[in-house]
Parts: sequence; structure tokens; C-alpha cells
Amino acid sequence: MRVYKIGAILITCSVLLVGLGTAHPAMAQDVTTPYPKMAPIDQYLMADRGAEIALARSAAPDSISHDATILILGRHGYETAIQGKNGFVCFVGRAWSAAFDWDEFWNPKVKAADCMNPQAARSILPIISLRARMVMAGRSNAEIISALKAAYAHKQLPDLEEGAMDYMMSKPSYLTDQGGHNMAHVMFYTHLKDGKDWGSGAEGAPVMSSPYWSFSAKEQPQLKGLPPMLVFLVAVPNWSDGTPADMHHE
Repeated sequence: MRVYKIGAILITCSVLLVGLGTAHPAMAQDVTTPYPKMAPIDQYLMADRGAEIALARSAAPDSISHDATILILGRHGYETAIQGKNGFVCFVGRAWSAAFDWDEFWNPKVKAADCMNPQAARSILPIISLRARMVMAGRSNAEIISALKAAYAHKQLPDLEEGAMDYMMSKPSYLTDQGGHNMAHVMFYTHLKDGKDWGSGAEGAPVMSSPYWSFSAKEQPQLKGLPPMLVFLVAVPNWSDGTPADMHHE
């Protein structure tokens, strides 16, 4: 089984999406990276508003996403397309919602459907929204990090809420260039520092984990000032439409 690395939020996580990557250590973005810089903005947008709404809803079972708020990405960031009533928020994450040192950070092909529960919508989605506004304004990776640090320093971003989680069970999502490009899963955002507390990575365990902001310890100094978060990923056996999902990525 190919092990995937979570980026938030990605997923979105966010996605994290927001995004997923393969298990080898992520490299800092440079000339060897397949996506060394931001693509033209139009490549991150979806021309069909209806298709983006449908993709966002597909992140979670209809029993959850039907009454969720739906966001779509516009030229100035995420905007509300449909106002929901159950506290969940669904949207399509892009690669730049993931870990800052992911080598697909600027990959315009990534379209990762997320559906966040109320706790994640209140405490993770504001991070993703800020990142989206910065990207749509043409800001660099480093400028986005600086903006996040400033927002936390001035209490403009909330603390992580206990119980924050994210459904990423969309069959048509594109999460990464690696493997089968997709995996049905749910994610949990925590204050924990060690994934072993949840059995992450143990033989036969279905749980994987990754730091939220960066995969590599080498990147940690430049991220000082951002609150530590550990994200857990659990693969699930079905897509949101109830059909079987392949939990093994060769």
C-alpha cells in the first residue's frame, strides 16, 4: 500500500486541503520541483460554477453535504455560493492549501473536495480563506507565511477547536499527481505533537499523520509563530456516493 502524506486542508484541508503526496520527505520548492512557481490564476479556477458546487458537495455523504454551506473559488478568494443550515462547509481545495514544502504546492490540477464540520469551519477554514485571498492576489509562498504569522500575532485567526474534522470522500477529486490521484478518507485536526499517540504508522494501523504546516523539519524555523497542529488521516472504504473505494494505492 502506498502511504500518503497529508497537507490540509487542506485540505483542506484544509485539504488540506486541502492535498496529499507520497511518503518520501517533501523537498523545499526550487528548480527541481515539478511546479516551481504559481501558475496563471485561471488554471486554479473552475469555469463551470455548477460543476464546482457539485464537486464540493461530493466531499461528504448527501446526508451531510445537502444542507452544508458551499463555497466556490473566485478571483479574490472563496465566496459563498449556497448558504447552508447545518454548520458544515464544503468547498474545492487547491494544492496551495497544503503543506508549504509540498512539491505540488502550485499544482493547478489539484481539485480536492472538502467538507468541514462546524469546528473545522470555524478554526481551519479561516486559514484556508486567507491563503486563497493571498494566492488570488498573486502573493508568493513566503508572503503567505508572513501574512499568516501576522494574523495569528494580532489574534485575527482563531485557535484550533477541539473536534475539528474534514470529510474528503469525493470520487472525482484530484488530490495529487502521485498514484491513483485520489483516496477516500476523513481527517482530524489536533494539538498533538506525536502521531504515536493515535497509533499512526504502526503496523496494520489505518491511521496516518502529518504536521499541518510543513512535512520537513528543515522548514520549521521559517514557520515559527504558527501554532503547531498535527493532522490525522483515516482511509474509508466507500466514496461519498456509497460505492466502494480502493483503499490500496499501488
